[in-house]
Amino acid sequence: MRILALAVALAATLAAQKYDGPRPPKPDVPYLLHASNLVPTDVEEAKEEKRKDGTAYVTPGAAAKARTPLAEPIFLFESKTIPPEKLSLYKLDAKAGSREVFFFENPKKRKDSAKTLRLSAVKLAPGLYRIEPTEPLANGEYALTPADSNTVFSFTIY
Repeated sequence: MRILALAVALAATLAAQKYDGPRPPKPDVPYLLHASNLVPTDVEEAKEEKRKDGTAYVTPGAAAKARTPLAEPIFLFESKTIPPEKLSLYKLDAKAGSREVFFFENPKKRKDSAKTLRLSAVKLAPGLYRIEPTEPLANGEYALTPADSNTVFSFTIY
């Protein structure tokens, strides 16, 4: 009984703690968390291109300006119109001065199609979330994107 009472007291104490870290200056934009500094991801519109085998979403520029050395980046995200569970993470391929993700239409080529990388989201305060990939990411170009949108929030891991 004492252990149960201690566990309940500890849970109540943790729940009562307020988040006092940095807050994103703009809502609905993921920010890379570097210690107590926030680095905004690049907000861009991906251009949809229909191709022979599927659809590519192309973002201009060879690399994102937002950069992190962390293989497991942490994002702070203040949700106003974009729910955090609607965000997806994709690895982008750098090609001819731009970055793209490609989705094959043919089910036989599904293994070569772009895959969503898993994310976890933890609520820190009302409307404020900590978002991070569930496994380490390799060096390269990445983008977070809301479902049903061509808006991309891109960043580079180096």
